[in-house]
Formats: sequence, C-alpha cells, structure tokens
Amino acid sequence: MNKTEALITTLENATAIIVPLVREVPAENLKRRPQPGKWSAHEHACHLAEVHPLFFSRLELMLNESRPRFTTYNPDEAMEEGALLEVDLEEALERFSHDRARLVEELKDLSEDDWLREAVHEEYDHYSVFIMFRHLILHDMLHAYRIEQLLLIKNWAD
Repeated sequence: MNKTEALITTLENATAIIVPLVREVPAENLKRRPQPGKWSAHEHACHLAEVHPLFFSRLELMLNESRPRFTTYNPDEAMEEGALLEVDLEEALERFSHDRARLVEELKDLSEDDWLREAVHEEYDHYSVFIMFRHLILHDMLHAYRIEQLLLIKNWAD
C-alpha cells in the first residue's frame, strides 16, 4: 500500500471510529465542558463536521490554481463562543459521514501529480495536497482523542 492509499483508507475509516466513540459518551456528559473555555465532546464532534467545506474549497483551489495562498483557520475566530453547542449533533454526525465519503471518493480520483500540488500557507513552511489531508487525519484523531478523554473522566469537577 502506498502513502496516498494509506491516507485515503485512514480518512475513510475515521467515521467508523469517531461516530461510535461519540455515541459512547453519556447523554448527560455530551455538552459538559471539562473547564471553561475547553470544548465538550459535542463541540469536538460537531467541529469535525464543520471543517469539511474548508477542505473541499482548498482542494479545489489547489487543483485549479498555481500555488494558491491560504490563511490559518481558527475555529475560535470563525464561530462565536459556544456556537457548536447549538449544532444538532445527529445532523452533524450525518454530515461528517456524508462529507467524508464524498471527500474520499474525490481523493481516489487524484493523480500522483495532484497529490504533489502545493499552496502557500501562512503558517507552514510547505503545504501540499498530501500534507493537507495527512493534516486532516491528525486533526480527526486529535479530536477523537479529546472526545475519548471526556468519555473516560472518572470524577467531573463541578
């Protein structure tokens, strides 16, 4: 299996890990924040659904323009504090799964040269289609890890 096949497989399987993980969180703890300013499991899960449009847009630009410029995405700046708590979790999980399947299908059609296409990112030394989607995998797993931490809290501080 080459690097892009491994990446695509991991992106494809992320929903099979993350969605059941979110469903394990007791309903009474889903929106519970571990401390002020830190996200709940609900917010982490909804955020994963919210970022797909950004990646679709960036991919389109990278495939159609020569070295497009990207600014850093900061969810705290993109949304009002607590906005993710208002998102319907079931709808967000469905969107996450649907958008991820669509993304995987698009990535399967990329050529070797497409994976190497680059952009200029204000925060990173170099940035390619491959790096962008490796970054998405790591992003998925970071939020999955945070959800699991929240699932496993033994004694919530009230």
